[in-house]
Amino acid sequence: YEPGEMDSQLKIGFIGAGNMAFGIAKGLLPGKVPPANVKVSAPSSRNLERFQELGVAVTHSNVEVVSGSDVVFVAVKPHLVPLVLAETSQHITDRHVIVSVAAGVTLATLEGLLPENTTVIRLMPNLPCVVQEGALLFARGTHAKPEDGALLRSLLHRCGLVEEGPEAWVDIHTGLSGSGVAFVYLFAEALAEGAVKMGMPSALAQSIASQTVLGAGTLLRDSGKHPAQLRSEVCTPGGTTIHGLHALERGGVRASIMSAVEAATTRAQELGQKPAAGSRK
Repeated sequence: YEPGEMDSQLKIGFIGAGNMAFGIAKGLLPGKVPPANVKVSAPSSRNLERFQELGVAVTHSNVEVVSGSDVVFVAVKPHLVPLVLAETSQHITDRHVIVSVAAGVTLATLEGLLPENTTVIRLMPNLPCVVQEGALLFARGTHAKPEDGALLRSLLHRCGLVEEGPEAWVDIHTGLSGSGVAFVYLFAEALAEGAVKMGMPSALAQSIASQTVLGAGTLLRDSGKHPAQLRSEVCTPGGTTIHGLHALERGGVRASIMSAVEAATTRAQELGQKPAAGSRK
């Protein structure tokens, strides 16, 4: 596919209407895919309203989504993947690209649940996709060609940073970035609480904390510098920052964050190892 050539003709389907699906859809639509070419299915109408507001067609039928789409994002909870694929698999042909967004579900498991030679890609996005600042990592399955990867990249490039890597990295990305946003929120919340403790009103402290996280992240990304270098640039000898950093080190923040990424990655790996009901493995 020439990125851009095919996009406006492509039919895109979503099975599942949660945050992951919504984040990806919001990233797709400012691009070359018209809302009329997108369809989403979910069992209840609860999550479908926000898709309707985007101008996307909604249905309760997974089969309808699969038969009317070229690229299908399977964005359901990991334990539902076998049921969804069993239900739709006879409608999946070799023209389809199946993109699984389910945490921990391996390419081997997906390929075992799908017709032979199906093109499968495993993708892990994160929540900031909804504001086009996501970090997404994908791994190609056995039958997915480089051009399938290029197609996915061209579809998702407005969602944020899109990278390809070996499958083992997808679980790490889940811990680093999928869960990592929540770790950052905890940090921002604690930052604001520190200011409240020292006498600043809560609303103002929260507003400044979120801008601090945003500004620090933007500078880190755009400067290309190592975080340690930027950190040392903020530290004047005997100044406020080094006193604060000492308190953080005393609290073991660095080790806690590393452990959090490790725990989330390990959990993603465990989710993938549970024997999937209905799997042919």
